[in-house]
Amino acid sequence: MSKAYVVNTGIITAIGNDTAACLQSLLEGKTGVGKAEILKTHWQDELPVAEVKLTNEQLAQKTGVSADWPRTALLSAVAVHEAWMPYKEKASGLRTGFFSANTVGGMDLTENVYKDFVDDAHSVQLKKIINHECGAITEIVAEHFGISDFVTTISTACSSSANSIMMAAQMIEAGMLDVAIAGGADSMSRFTLNGFNTLMILDRQPCQPFDNNRRGLNLGEGAGYVLLMSEKALQQCGAKGICTVSGYANANDAYHQTASSPDGIGNKLAMGNALKKAGLQPSDINYINLHGTGTANNDSSEGKAVQDIFAASVPMASSTKAYTGHTLGAAGGVEAVFSTLSIRDGIVYPNMRWQTQMEDINWQVVTELKTGQDIRHVLSNSFGFGGNCSSLIFSAC
Repeated sequence: MSKAYVVNTGIITAIGNDTAACLQSLLEGKTGVGKAEILKTHWQDELPVAEVKLTNEQLAQKTGVSADWPRTALLSAVAVHEAWMPYKEKASGLRTGFFSANTVGGMDLTENVYKDFVDDAHSVQLKKIINHECGAITEIVAEHFGISDFVTTISTACSSSANSIMMAAQMIEAGMLDVAIAGGADSMSRFTLNGFNTLMILDRQPCQPFDNNRRGLNLGEGAGYVLLMSEKALQQCGAKGICTVSGYANANDAYHQTASSPDGIGNKLAMGNALKKAGLQPSDINYINLHGTGTANNDSSEGKAVQDIFAASVPMASSTKAYTGHTLGAAGGVEAVFSTLSIRDGIVYPNMRWQTQMEDINWQVVTELKTGQDIRHVLSNSFGFGGNCSSLIFSAC
């Protein structure tokens, strides 16, 4: 059974338009959370977001695609371009798959068409909503990059990208594919912002994950992908693995439509089964990239689950969502990139804006940047609405 090796990454978020820029922002403690500039919203002055500061036209120019694409697809194309293009020609003849997640689809265009329809139904341009579905986002990006051996979309709320990476790793391990670009993308939209505001889980200040006085999350946008290869593909492409996807698991506690179970049952199942798949003990994990959204329910549930799994020896752990915002369907992909960089460069990112210890857990997040670390195994958590909980483990080669 072939391992799935991570050989490259592609990312765009509010803290950078590529891997190097995002890493630099993490090292310098720069957040992307601020006032909405691209998204035109009633909440512009009240609800901070983590927005990519490029217009649709500017995003389209980076990869030569149409500016009429939904913003989610434009973000996806930028990140896929970074991950895939250095190896595209070298991978000729190899079976290549594209596993892309999203939850927003083309909603940013559809919501504008809806207003036009209400004003004057006859004025509506149907071409604006032709790529509304989540699957359409994946298909137009795959077609642009000439990927056709296997193309699929996963939409399981905030665990979507993690599940994309999990499926890609499984298919490489099973010998069904040689190469996979896996992760996801999501853009800001008024529909999403208004929906989360209705749930009353948005912070009106920059969020504070895992702080006792946390108030909620900040929505973000972006895309993150890892380029996975089998041993066969590594040899043909002259590539070197940074790490492997050594463990993964998906679980569901079926507790509530939007809330995690108070005791973190699904979270524990996902982490525990990922450790079993990797053949690791909890003590082998050097760093946990927490899901850590900043909501009262999420951080408490995840915190208790981590405490139960790791007992008295919780490894270094932090949430990076105070930098990027919660990028929803892209989160697992974005944080897979950060996990890969943590292993490659020996870095643990600080949990930004942490001030007060949570009262219902007995461990503390990392609050200062740590460099020069020997990071062999990183656990990355992605826990979504509907109880869909996924954990990935990345291990140094």
